[in-house]
Formats: sequence, C-alpha cells, structure tokens
Amino acid sequence: MVNEAVILAAGLGSRLGDENDGKPKGLLQLGRQSIIEESIEKLIKSGIEKIWIVTGHQSEYFEELPKLYESKVSLVMNPDFKQSGTLHSLSMIADKVSPPFLLLESDIIFEYRAIESVLNHHSEDCILLSGFSDCGDEVFVETCRDKLVLMSKNINELGSSPAGELVGIVKIGSALFKKMMQFYKQDPKHKMADYETDALVAVATETSISCLTIDDLVWSEIDDPDHLKRAKEEIYPMVIETDLEYLSE
Repeated sequence: MVNEAVILAAGLGSRLGDENDGKPKGLLQLGRQSIIEESIEKLIKSGIEKIWIVTGHQSEYFEELPKLYESKVSLVMNPDFKQSGTLHSLSMIADKVSPPFLLLESDIIFEYRAIESVLNHHSEDCILLSGFSDCGDEVFVETCRDKLVLMSKNINELGSSPAGELVGIVKIGSALFKKMMQFYKQDPKHKMADYETDALVAVATETSISCLTIDDLVWSEIDDPDHLKRAKEEIYPMVIETDLEYLSE
C-alpha cells in the first residue's frame, strides 16, 4: 500500500521569467490555492498520509505548508539546488521516505484520476504517460509491452514511435528506488542527473518498469509563459470540470 509521496520543488524555474514574482513554480496560483497545494489536497484525498517536499530555490515560501497540513507535510532542503539535478533532490529523502511512494513534480496541474490510476495500477512501479499535447518541451516515452525502454525530449532519439508523454507522476517501489539510488552513487557526475531521463532509463535496462498511458488525461506542466497561458486559459478549467465529474460518479 502506498502511504507516502515526494514532491520535487527545488528548481529555479528561470524560464518562467517574472510571471510568478520570483516565487517557485509550485506556488503559481490558478485557482484559490497554489498548484502545489492542489497536488497535496489530491494526494491526501487519495489516502496519502505523509508528503515530503524537497525545496531549494526560495525555500522560505514553502514554510507555511507544514503548518497548514500539520504532520502530513514535511520539508527537506536541497542546499545544492543550483548545482544539481532532480535525482540529487530525490536523494535528499532516501533515508526518510518508505517505499512504495508516489513521486510528483511541483510544476504540474492534473486531474484527480491521474493519482488514483497510478495508485491502483497492479505494478509496484508505474510511470504515468499521457497522449500528445504538442505544447513544447515534452518528454517522449518509448515502451515495449507497456514497459519503459527510453525517454527523451528529442523524439528522433527513440527507437520506435513513443507511447506517450511523461506526466511527472511516478509510483516507485522499494527495489526500484534502491537501484535509482545506486545509480546516483555510481558516479559524482550523477549529481546533475535527472530522475527520469537518466536514472529511470538506466535502471530500465535491467528492471521492468511499467508504463500506464491515459490518452485523454487532462494535465499540463508549467515551464514558461506559453505553458502558463495555456494552463490558465485551457487546461485548468478542464481539470476543474473533469474533477467534478469524476468525483461525482
């Protein structure tokens, strides 16, 4: 049973410019709450009891979250956020989190069923994929029999047509997490590695990692002003509508 989650929120978010007054991307507010709070609410609603948030850039802005959610949310600081990748941020909670756990990125908005679908997937390890958004900066995922083969932002690097796009929600079991941390420790250069295109892809050569594709999933990452505009005008209203329908069933 999955009781814990990790949200990676250490990045600089420099491509977003001044769209959020210099605050971390997770604190963008499209509705009544910041997008990271909306993720927290969905995780708690799905039965997650403990959420670890790895902060870095402007970490002080996250300090209210443990107060709002009492014992359910804890912050862990990555002091080297400027000189490290997402895998290093993930390593910050290696001695704290109890796998299996959900791993989320802080700069995404998504409908509620994304969490439920990954939690209910039969495999202990599960990467969530969506259909194709054509919004720029996508991570394309190649699979074989629904198992991870390769990920890349360059579709031409894949050996076959992609099965979908990486969403930024992954269920990670004990064995997989152990191998990801072993990969992290293998080479000092891996401090700059990303958890998905580097660690997960490397581990997938010897471990089967399931991929779940939801072609019509409503979601968006927010990396730049164009993403933000699309999220505000198109995606977020659809997320609200689909969540109301899903939760009323």
